[in-house]
Amino acid sequence: MKRREPLGLDLTPVIDVVFILLIFFIVTTVFKKEELALMLDLPSSDAQTIQIKEEQVFIELSENKLAIKGIEVSFESLEDNLKAIKNKENAVIVRIDKKVPYERVVKVLDLLQKYSLNNLALVTNEEKK
Repeated sequence: MKRREPLGLDLTPVIDVVFILLIFFIVTTVFKKEELALMLDLPSSDAQTIQIKEEQVFIELSENKLAIKGIEVSFESLEDNLKAIKNKENAVIVRIDKKVPYERVVKVLDLLQKYSLNNLALVTNEEKK
């Protein structure tokens, strides 16, 4: 008469699956960064610093590109995004490259005024002393 060995649970496939899931979640996790899309050369200033909050809207303007909340858009899309902002009291943070023509800056400021987004902050680099 043959004796059967008791069957044990093989943990190797379970450990493999756990590690694969762990790697999947680490790779797919989006790490929160500032919502910046354009590489801008900002002018320098010795103005005060402000604290950035989650609900604030970032607008970036370069010589030929425009971005809002880290996504490149056209001026028409920018207008649609500004129209959709519910809380008009939230600050709108505007980063403008120092080589941008004044006409483009005025166009963005006009859109902000059109939708009563008057809580505005212009971002600059800190002046080195």
